[in-house]
Amino acid sequence: MNYHSFIDVNKHLLAGNTTCEQVLSYFLENIKQKNTLLNAFVEVYESEATEKAKEVDTKIKSGTAGRLAGLVIGIKDVISHEGHALRAASKILDTYTPQYNATVVERLLAEDAIIIGRQNCDEFAMGSSNEKSIWGVVRNAADTDRVPGGSSGGSAVAVQANMCMVSLGSDTGGSVRQPASFCGIVGLKPTYSRISRWGLIAYASSFDCIGIFANDVDDIAVVLEIIAGADEKDSTVSQKPVPHYSQVIKSTKKYKIAYLKEGIESDGVQSDVKNATIAQIENLKAQGHIVEPVSFDLLDYSIPAYYILTTAEASSNLSRYDGVKFGHRSSQTSDLMSMYKKTRAEGFGKEVKKRIMLGTYVLSASYYDAYYTKAQKIRRLIKNEFDGIFSKYDFLIMPTSPITAFKIGELSDDPLAMYLADIFTVSANIAGVPGISVPIGNDSNHLPIGLQILANDFNETELLAFAHQIK
Repeated sequence: MNYHSFIDVNKHLLAGNTTCEQVLSYFLENIKQKNTLLNAFVEVYESEATEKAKEVDTKIKSGTAGRLAGLVIGIKDVISHEGHALRAASKILDTYTPQYNATVVERLLAEDAIIIGRQNCDEFAMGSSNEKSIWGVVRNAADTDRVPGGSSGGSAVAVQANMCMVSLGSDTGGSVRQPASFCGIVGLKPTYSRISRWGLIAYASSFDCIGIFANDVDDIAVVLEIIAGADEKDSTVSQKPVPHYSQVIKSTKKYKIAYLKEGIESDGVQSDVKNATIAQIENLKAQGHIVEPVSFDLLDYSIPAYYILTTAEASSNLSRYDGVKFGHRSSQTSDLMSMYKKTRAEGFGKEVKKRIMLGTYVLSASYYDAYYTKAQKIRRLIKNEFDGIFSKYDFLIMPTSPITAFKIGELSDDPLAMYLADIFTVSANIAGVPGISVPIGNDSNHLPIGLQILANDFNETELLAFAHQIK
């Protein structure tokens, strides 16, 4: 039986050909064999998941099982799960256990999904390689000397290495799409506000999105259908109805597609990535789609605007971690001010401290207009540029990343090169549009290459249908 696909497993479960216990056992065994090396999971809920599997098996027999019966799913260590430790891969949350479920967790459990464990990530979702975690480095199953991408690297590798069917990650500037590309799986970042952020630890609140990893576009469509939609606990979530994504996914419709010229002409794009992208463009033309080049004039401004705005929001969001109410508190303190300083100095890692300081700097009175205000204006212009493209085309395609997975430690001393690995992904978060990465081949080192597809706001239905034609 194909354990890669939830759709396939669910059919076998309903037909009585297997049980949830057997399915779960398969994934638990894979975790035991692979996770010590790959380090994708930081905690596995074996006993709890087993009890849930037994419960779902009973529901299947009685005909009362939910739509996600048999789905074995992992969640990134930034998503709240009541009664389970939550760390955001940071020492500063070393004693924190949430007393509530994230909305996405509530909706998964209500439809009988089985949460198998909590997955490694970059600290507070700040990173592009999953090397910045108190849990240690996550390794890419395609080559264990290389990174899986970040910040949701553990979530990507868990799916890549068959340790669960689906994972939930978070995407602030590419943290689902880039790891999906590096690991050769599918990764969706929905439209901003399509999925409730209630229970997601905030990095940059106007950029953060909960995203989905899977082997198949079909599985992503089903899960999105369940977890998307209005939520009274999140005032920023969209009130738009949730379409039946899974019912329209197998489309043969021909589309008008733009491809990013810089994605195949820039010297910074790896030659194998260029060639795979060009081959995919030619393949789409052969299938009858209209595919035309466009330039994105503000591409060079996307990285600086992104890091100004997200660090500013991080500076505000992370101020709550002060050692007073929850999490780590330094024992080497003499007064309130020293407690604040030492708690944060001990609790936050270098990358998080750097981004907090950058954000505080750009928000300071002397530099607010010079940096933050200008970046907000660039954000508006980037959104306008997307609106212009999507008024003429159904989709915009480009490489998900200009490079394939790099070696662990290779870019650790070159933060600019690390940040540039996200040059094709951050614009979607700046504008809030949905994007998906689908695998389109491998480079000369047998490392996966991903194609990114972007669509207009709330057009996930067509986005998933088109992605299904490629995958």
